[in-house]
Amino acid sequence: MNENNWYLNFRAVLNMKLHAFEAPTVNKSVLWNAHKGILLALTLILLTIIPLSTNKNLPSSVPNLWKNITSLKTVESEKKCDVFRGTWVSKSEQPYYTNDTCDMMFEYQNCLKYGRPDREFLKWRWKPDECELPLFDSAQFLEIVKGKSLAFVGDSVGRNHMQSLLCLLSNVSHPEDVSLKYNLTYDFKRWFFPDYNFTVARFWSPYLVKSRDADQNGFSSNSLMNLYLDEADETWTSAVESFDYVIFSAGQWFFRPQVYYENGQMIGCFNCQQSNVTQLLNFYGYGKVFQTAFRTLMGMKDYKGVTFMRTFSPSHFENGDWNKGGNCPRTRPFTKEEMNWKSFVFELHKAQVEEFRAAEREGLRRGLQFRLLDTTEAMLMRPDGHPNHYSPPRNGNVADCVHWCLPGPIDTWNEFLLYILKTGREDTH
Repeated sequence: MNENNWYLNFRAVLNMKLHAFEAPTVNKSVLWNAHKGILLALTLILLTIIPLSTNKNLPSSVPNLWKNITSLKTVESEKKCDVFRGTWVSKSEQPYYTNDTCDMMFEYQNCLKYGRPDREFLKWRWKPDECELPLFDSAQFLEIVKGKSLAFVGDSVGRNHMQSLLCLLSNVSHPEDVSLKYNLTYDFKRWFFPDYNFTVARFWSPYLVKSRDADQNGFSSNSLMNLYLDEADETWTSAVESFDYVIFSAGQWFFRPQVYYENGQMIGCFNCQQSNVTQLLNFYGYGKVFQTAFRTLMGMKDYKGVTFMRTFSPSHFENGDWNKGGNCPRTRPFTKEEMNWKSFVFELHKAQVEEFRAAEREGLRRGLQFRLLDTTEAMLMRPDGHPNHYSPPRNGNVADCVHWCLPGPIDTWNEFLLYILKTGREDTH
């Protein structure tokens, strides 16, 4: 409502009030003086309120009418925006939390504690091309998920995502670690927010499907794995049916040597160094595991939750491979002009998004909701957001250019998540 319309409405109300004023036993002079008094009082109120209506930062004293109008306009603009296409811009806001205010960080992502000297990586905010991405509102998030449950299913980057969310929410309500109550191991955790009856859980499943060591020498950093592409991993299928939200993700493990099986038969492999086996690209296996995960969920009789898929999270090794001295020393984001738009990352992204769209269509037919967290483009532009060597010592002094510092650009993933929960959509496709 603009200022002119507000004024016209105010005049209409004023006229109704004056017409309703009755003084049948008073002469005209007295009546006119009374009218003048009311007009003067209402005019003073009007002159006080109009300047407030033009203030962009509405104070708490402004009537709720103004706040409601602003809120409705904000939601409408959000619904028209593809928040996943944009660029990183400098920001003035401080991080949502620090390593001093959040005690739930995994040590290997606690970059400030382990001596990262620069703070530049904390001074950027994702700016969609078409709108503004709202800041994360912990209280609003918790009100939306009150009485519900959220499961993260995937690898250690999924854990990274979960811990970002826990740190963000701890500004309002500190969760309890209830993992022991469920006899859970390190890779399977549950957190509970008693003030909101909200549960966050993590299920370790780096491939999402059944997998087995295939190397005779046992598991190592680059050993061969058998993947059964059409058999979902029981570590999560046995537990997620009752969850209200499930976020699937997977990524870096698909660069390991792999042998692919379907219907119990070997169909090929990726980087397996076996000449008598059909060679397949890892894009094939990557798409298939998401297909299996989505079909498995839709086949669960009692699953009524909202399914999210977070897209591929890129690494940023420079000066060598991860195991050959590679590191990630940058301290600023890439611009769009600096981006490599032909990166293999987009092939992986394409493979999983195609399966997601197919599941989304089928889910719509079955009354199930699928939502996309398309984080790939934004994170491909953040080579500065990784721990690098600012983490506890690792074997061989390997740099971590896969996970993300906390706090850091990964907090944007939860801004995306809240945006989708509020608007009911993920983009403008």
